Amino acid sequence: MSYRDDYLLLGEKFEPKAEFITLKKFRMNILNTPFESFNYDILPGEEHYQCNKHNENFENSYSFDKGISAPHFEELLRIDDSHIKENIFFTYPIFKPFTIKKSKEIIILLHGLNEKSWEKYLPWAHKLVEYTGKTVILFPTAFHMNRAPKKWADPRFMNKVCKERKQFYPKVTNSSLANAAISARLQFLPQRLIWSGLQTYYDILQLIDQIRTGTHPHIHKDAQIDFFSYSVGSFLAEIMLMTNENNYFENSKLCMFCGGPPLNRMSPASKYILDSEANVAIYSFFIEHLEVELKRDRRLAHYFSDLHHIGKYFKSMLDYNKMITFREKRLKKIAKRISALALQKDEIVPSIEVELSLHGHDNKIPIKVKSLDFPYPYDHVIPFPVTEKDEKEIDKCFTKSMKFIAGQLK
Repeated sequence: MSYRDDYLLLGEKFEPKAEFITLKKFRMNILNTPFESFNYDILPGEEHYQCNKHNENFENSYSFDKGISAPHFEELLRIDDSHIKENIFFTYPIFKPFTIKKSKEIIILLHGLNEKSWEKYLPWAHKLVEYTGKTVILFPTAFHMNRAPKKWADPRFMNKVCKERKQFYPKVTNSSLANAAISARLQFLPQRLIWSGLQTYYDILQLIDQIRTGTHPHIHKDAQIDFFSYSVGSFLAEIMLMTNENNYFENSKLCMFCGGPPLNRMSPASKYILDSEANVAIYSFFIEHLEVELKRDRRLAHYFSDLHHIGKYFKSMLDYNKMITFREKRLKKIAKRISALALQKDEIVPSIEVELSLHGHDNKIPIKVKSLDFPYPYDHVIPFPVTEKDEKEIDKCFTKSMKFIAGQLK
């Protein structure tokens, strides 16, 4: 079967609400496993916050801009993130070979920014299972995939949001139905990037806790845990290995696809990711004015301080030209367990930025980086188009890519 055949078959078979899906042709099952996040109270929406680790208390410091008078736009901005049920109670798919009862080797797959469906990733997960024999967990980022309200993907509602944004910001570019929700939310509160990232980080640790205590129904408590990440998912995966909370990832391997550099070496302005207003807001907050913002926001400053390794490593991954020694010293220590696959026509995460960032300013970090180019039209968002045209070439390039990734994770 070709990549296109696999894509269509898996898309037809996959049902997010089905607890158990049998793929006889591939000799594997998909298990949609329930999860309840215990980490939602770090998100905007609470009146009071507490860092239990350091016994620090904080008040809510975020307020809605009352200068906006647009009903659909306002609905997105006024929502309390910490009260969104879909983000707290959700399921995640596990691709598991028939022959395994409790998996002793797993790969956690982390997806890109502004993703609403696992469709693209189903053939990726299938091939990783086939080529490695390992179980693959597709874990959703906060407010992505099935962790977001359905209304955020409703074309009628988002069309109205998109029109209202264009009325307020007539010079906006890359504005679309696909990115209107995330663009509006991040433009008006860029801190959401760190808080939702932290929730996802702690959710993954919660998942590992479940595995290590032997309470996970499908994963052995002593399982080897590796990562495959795509796009901004690589940003999170790198930080997880760098932080190595509870020594959970001391031996973990990571292979990144179309990802790896610090935030300011990526260009997420796209109709599928962020519009220009949101992109500028993110860059302004985290790259140009971060130190000023940290003086205004005591809670954010606390999580970015030396008291929280996750915040410090996150901060080191914002600007390529800052905290260089700190970031690259850590990358050198874990370099032998990290690899990356970049695409030469990727304009969102350029291959040259992947190589420069992962090899370091002195070009002495021994992280394996492979750069490919494909002989058909592709981009960052759609590296493997599902078209009959160029089907043989697409299948060949998909197979080559997945075999490289699998080879790094064996």
